[in-house]
Amino acid sequence: MSSPSSVPRLVVAAPSSGSGKTTVATGLMAAFAARGLAVSPHKVGPDYIDPGYHSLAAGRVGRNLDSYLCGPELVAPLFLHGARGCDVAVVEGVMGMFDGAAGEGELASTAQVAKLLRAPVVLVVDASSQSRSVAALVHGFASWDPQVRIGGVILNKVASDRHEELLREALDAAGTPVLGVLRRAPQVDTPSRHLGLVPVAERRADAVASVAAMAAQVARGCDLEALLALARGAGALSGAAWDPAEALSSLPAARPVTSSEGAAPGPRRRPVVALAGGPAFTFSYAEQSELLTAAGAEAVVFDPLRDERLPDGAGGLVIGGGFPEVYAAELSANEPLRKAVAALAESGAPVAAECAGLLYLCRELDGLPMCGVLDARARMSERLTLGYRDAVAVSDSVLAAAGTRMRGHEFHRTVVEPGAGAVPAWGVRAPERRVEGFVQQGVHASYLHTHWAAEPGVARRFVERCRTS
Repeated sequence: MSSPSSVPRLVVAAPSSGSGKTTVATGLMAAFAARGLAVSPHKVGPDYIDPGYHSLAAGRVGRNLDSYLCGPELVAPLFLHGARGCDVAVVEGVMGMFDGAAGEGELASTAQVAKLLRAPVVLVVDASSQSRSVAALVHGFASWDPQVRIGGVILNKVASDRHEELLREALDAAGTPVLGVLRRAPQVDTPSRHLGLVPVAERRADAVASVAAMAAQVARGCDLEALLALARGAGALSGAAWDPAEALSSLPAARPVTSSEGAAPGPRRRPVVALAGGPAFTFSYAEQSELLTAAGAEAVVFDPLRDERLPDGAGGLVIGGGFPEVYAAELSANEPLRKAVAALAESGAPVAAECAGLLYLCRELDGLPMCGVLDARARMSERLTLGYRDAVAVSDSVLAAAGTRMRGHEFHRTVVEPGAGAVPAWGVRAPERRVEGFVQQGVHASYLHTHWAAEPGVARRFVERCRTS
């Protein structure tokens, strides 16, 4: 077992989306785990779905590394936090290797994260429509940024032995090691819909089979020993692992609660914070619940599809992202829980809702009754809203004081009308200036996904409101 700062690690990248990164990264995690190694799974960017497959493969929670949401300075500490006690780490990249936040250079790209982690890169190339040209492609990626070390290539979707021979000849001449060759294998495919892969929670048994197929394909087609040797060549990282308790203790002293924000602080107690989970609400970062716990809360997960009441003693509610539009009928049919959520919100208790949570709090979703906490209606749309956002809190809320700046990410095919309440949650600067979301009583509801590790005071503030509401 390695110390976190020297844990062997690989970054799995590709020239473009759709090359096979998820298959290779997930298969590698599972193949290494099958050898008895403790594997730390990571994903570059804001994606919530791939880490679910990573977690299934590695047997540990999948974690995100996003230098836009959290800042480049937190990438290595968050990695070290996740890699504690592990023998090897596998980091799946995002999009093409040099693609990141629009107009921000290398920020949030796989290449930037690989450099921040001092990790070698394995380039996954879809070879289905090329032979000798693969050498020029790989050479271009290997030479574009000398600080990014491409340690080898895994060729995906190779058609035949002859095709493999031509590809290897070209790459041998270019001096790039071939660390694996994967044939086309439909059994490793995972179903997709309007926002990407279907989450593990919605297809558990089939997902287990898919991950097993990925592991078998990678173990059969890749040189695992060479990949481990490459991973062991990663440079040591300086600095300490991120720790939720330390992140909170390093904050300035909390200012007193004002009359507009809630009651004055009372005796300290351990409040129960209900976290929405289950197939309809699968989008959350692991650090969120860790921060809530470190701030003194008892975080209890419940399933709005099945549970007819909130967890006992719930004094706060966090509803993250997911696919309520897929489960709108079932969520609507659970009237006892909808009423319980509305009653909690009406009492002034803290409620934080992101994206899917926002939809659930509306009066209706695609014509079906929801919780009715917000005087707004939600519906599916043909238009995809996608991208990073710079945001500033418009007013004081249970999450942030007015003027607090945070970065977020939007990813949805729904529309909420109106898009903002009388007191909006955020002012957003790009792609156009606008206000967004809702703040009312103890409710903060918005389309923006945020990473609380970037602003741990959010967790402390939320838990304090749970204590005093």
